[in-house]
Amino acid sequence: MTERPRRFLVVRLGSMGDVIHAIPAVASLRARHAAARIDWLVDPRYAAVPQMVRGVDQAIPIDTRGSAIDLLRTIRRLRQAGYDAAVDLQGLIKSAVLARAAGARRTLGFPRERLREPIARVFYTETHDPGRDAHVISKNLGLMRALGVEDVQVTFPLNVPRTPAGDNAAAAFGPDGYAVIHPGAAWPNKRWPAERFGAVAAGIRARIGVRSLVLWGPGEESLASLVAAASKGCADVSPRTSIVDLFAIVRGAKLMIAGDTGPLHVAASVGTPIVGLFGPTLAERSGPYSRADIALSRTSRCSCRDERRCRLPQPCIDDIGVEEVVAAVERRLAQWPNPQ
Repeated sequence: MTERPRRFLVVRLGSMGDVIHAIPAVASLRARHAAARIDWLVDPRYAAVPQMVRGVDQAIPIDTRGSAIDLLRTIRRLRQAGYDAAVDLQGLIKSAVLARAAGARRTLGFPRERLREPIARVFYTETHDPGRDAHVISKNLGLMRALGVEDVQVTFPLNVPRTPAGDNAAAAFGPDGYAVIHPGAAWPNKRWPAERFGAVAAGIRARIGVRSLVLWGPGEESLASLVAAASKGCADVSPRTSIVDLFAIVRGAKLMIAGDTGPLHVAASVGTPIVGLFGPTLAERSGPYSRADIALSRTSRCSCRDERRCRLPQPCIDDIGVEEVVAAVERRLAQWPNPQ
């Protein structure tokens, strides 16, 4: 009698950067269980990301802010799938509850001391130590060892389609190419001043001969306009983009400059060189994974680590200077192509 293929559910709802950080773990699971069914439970806002991942059978959107009827309908669908294991890569109470509610034979998560919300532990049937590596990608990969994964290489098997926005960016900037700058971040404490991003765009144009495209997310268009205005004509504001557009534009860029925010992690996933700016968050945990990429950090002197808002007159990220960033861009581009 032929054994049926195994069935796995990965739970990583958001944010966009955290969803991207889960891709190597899912890729490793697929490499170990080639015939398995692998579904991914995700916030609808970020469903486009797992939909681009080769090896994911289905991205299942679930809106925890939506109606109870819709939530129960999705949970019923999960239970009907008959999963062998549900793996919570998020470590929150809500993600742990959803993983357990899926009705899998095994519900896996991180041990209490590695959880953002330790009470999530009570919803797991098993916990597994992912190892001591600080980076969240390594932490996710480590948990997959509980499902027989031994090869924990960091890969991002993405199918990024061409989009009109990506094609238009390539056409607009021509053979010299373009850098992308993303000045926004969900946390005010992660944002570097817009006028400095503009000065960096001017410096890149003067010293490397490359103009910049300024990306923006919901509510950030005015911030992007400030960057372009401060660039002395060396940067343009991008049009409104979808997540797929964002991947296409960033994949075509020569460089990404941003703080610890989703588009920075998009760049890491598609191999675009990175200069990242870090204030209240550890680059060792969530920064660029490639050894060639550069993270400029002031976290060691931050008094408001992992806090959304700075409690001091000036955030520590503001200690990073324009010349330091431009010099880092020159060093990073000198290492092209991007070794992993």
